[in-house]
Amino acid sequence: MPDTLRHISLANGLHLTLRHAPRLKRAAAALRVQAGSHDAPAQWPGLAHFLEHLFFLGTERFPLADGLMRHVQALGGQVNASTQARTTDFFFEVPPAALASGLERLCQMLAEPDLGLERQQPEREVIHAEFIAWSRNPEAQRQFALLQSVAPGHPLGAFHAGNRYSLPLRDAAFQCALKRFHQRFYQGSQITLSLAGPQSLEALEALGRRFGAMFKTAAPVDRPPPPWLLDGPLRSPSTNDLLFAHEALPEQAQNALELLLDLLTDSRPGGWLGELRQRGWLQSCKAQRLYGHAGQLLWHVRLQLNSDANAEQARTLLHSWLSFIRQQDGQRLNTAFAQLQQRREQAASALDLAQRDSAGQPYSALDSQGLAALTALLADLPEGPAGHWQLPANEPLLATALPARRAPLPAGLAVSQALPASRQFATLYLRWHMPSAAGVPPFVEHALQPLRERAERATLQLDLEASGAYWQLLLAGHPFAVVNAVEEALSLISTPPHAPGQAPSTSEPAPMPIRALLKALPDILQPAAAQTHPALSAPGSHWQHARWQGLAVGFEPTTLEALGAALQAIPGQPGEPPARPTFSGRHWHQVHTPGSEAALLLFCPLPETQQASGRLLAHLLQGPVYQRLRVELQLGYAVFSAFRQVAGFAGLLFGVQSPKASQGEILGHLIQLLQEGVNNVPASRQQLAEQFSEAAMTNAEVAHWAWQAHMATQNPRLSHMQRSILTVEQEDLDALLQQFLTAEHGWLCLANAAAPDDQWH
Repeated sequence: MPDTLRHISLANGLHLTLRHAPRLKRAAAALRVQAGSHDAPAQWPGLAHFLEHLFFLGTERFPLADGLMRHVQALGGQVNASTQARTTDFFFEVPPAALASGLERLCQMLAEPDLGLERQQPEREVIHAEFIAWSRNPEAQRQFALLQSVAPGHPLGAFHAGNRYSLPLRDAAFQCALKRFHQRFYQGSQITLSLAGPQSLEALEALGRRFGAMFKTAAPVDRPPPPWLLDGPLRSPSTNDLLFAHEALPEQAQNALELLLDLLTDSRPGGWLGELRQRGWLQSCKAQRLYGHAGQLLWHVRLQLNSDANAEQARTLLHSWLSFIRQQDGQRLNTAFAQLQQRREQAASALDLAQRDSAGQPYSALDSQGLAALTALLADLPEGPAGHWQLPANEPLLATALPARRAPLPAGLAVSQALPASRQFATLYLRWHMPSAAGVPPFVEHALQPLRERAERATLQLDLEASGAYWQLLLAGHPFAVVNAVEEALSLISTPPHAPGQAPSTSEPAPMPIRALLKALPDILQPAAAQTHPALSAPGSHWQHARWQGLAVGFEPTTLEALGAALQAIPGQPGEPPARPTFSGRHWHQVHTPGSEAALLLFCPLPETQQASGRLLAHLLQGPVYQRLRVELQLGYAVFSAFRQVAGFAGLLFGVQSPKASQGEILGHLIQLLQEGVNNVPASRQQLAEQFSEAAMTNAEVAHWAWQAHMATQNPRLSHMQRSILTVEQEDLDALLQQFLTAEHGWLCLANAAAPDDQWH
């Protein structure tokens, strides 16, 4: 059943967008304020960003412990906010029954915030910590350098993030400006509130009207037009950075740009990237909009080319391809775009849909205004010499029918009924134990890259990852797309067409330290076999002793038969993996990471018999960990705690990245929190148990649960976990905490420094 959409304007000027999507399991709200960092007074950079942070510190009606952040996290939902150049967005996703309580907290904290001076000091330090991390992040600095390409007078080239020095809290004029910014922009006529969920339009409208009315009525703010983007040619920082700027484009130009970027990044034969790949030049390409407001657009193409590529010729080819696209029938381009958008809408979460609606960019084809904007956009782009270009053929991954072939499933593949086929979301996991291979070879990654790019366009997740002595292939998305992609993926993995020497080197942006630790965790949990070969003698030689297991989730019987035919050429032999290692005691692993900030990851694995207690303990610790380490101690902005399943191991995971505390100090704070214990078990127990049902979890979460249970040979039924959580008592948590403190089930501590004492091994 297709989504139904409704637009309403409230008496206070607030624009309400409502989307009824029966297939959704969750509901979401996205609130966009038409004001951002460029609208703040120039003498106080970061004021808008600072205000966004202050909203989440609680109000008299909903203090921090019961505010939007804690409320949504306790329900297993997600919540965040973002300050952009001309807009500020607040958004959350929760179970449908909790949409009202979340929406009340969101609207109340924005309409009636507590901007008391005493709460501003700690949050300014959080802003400053973010600034330090931003200033040390090469990717962030490269992005900032791109914005310096426009005219010097345009606010895009200025600093807007804020830090300790740009936010003078004791300055009365600054405090007046902060309150004035809130009063001026956080009112009805400046706000779009979008709700999406399985509820009826009438139910969504009632909620939107009730809580949207909390904002005061005021006239729309007359924001002056921005200065010109250009005072001459764009000053591109490198030949691999292709920048395009536009002035005075018609409405819907940002939607038209989305269509153009979809065409541009299609790397199949016939297009620009296909030509670069055919010449052996292309490593990767990323295209994105950097800015869009009041008819202005700035967008960027980042090319990664091989050393023997001709960057100037690549640019000339792009101009030629743009000329070809300009000559095409816009309606034909729009028809192909509509097919992509339809699949994206089918795959989108409630939060995705609400955010797109609040931005005025739903997953749909261009309307007449959008087509006019596309014509204007293309006319404003460079021209080039004619070339032998063609539009790509229909994408098989978007097919609405299955291949004709049928065959039984291979013996090593299990089938899970955890996710009904009616969800139209299927997941296939294939995992090989590879005792003679150390990581996925570059030539395999290179061979798989074109299919990855096609899968991403078709909203199909396709990942091949190496962890210890294992390779794991994951395909997740529409069931037909999984079937249509897996045979090609297996062929590319088992017999890649490129020899090792032909694979280009790729340069990935360095991850922040805490993310580098998260990436290293699976390898530490399941280390590679002692005898590995650093270099493979030939492509495919590593399959000789490979043993695999797999799981299919969310497929109906007919689709499983088509999947069976696609899996006939799976490399290796089905077989059980070797026994997993067990842990006890405290283990410290130093991981070298980029960046100078201290980072620590603590993982405490648990046996199956104590996972219900562990999940409840993690649920109860989430708020106190955030409150103590981020709010009170201000260790940094990257602070989290959760119960996680990693490579078949389940346990508590704590992570902190700090610009001022050492790894030992971070660990000390975590231990102190564990020593203090937890309470409020009955209410939290019921709240957590309700999250463990197929109807409450996202499709991807259900599939991940089934796979982790399959690898760990545990009871895969969510109802079993629900019942187990409801039986956990306070004494169970107290006993588990003591086991944690003595590392009875093992501590795996990953850090970017050596162990602080000799108590680790």
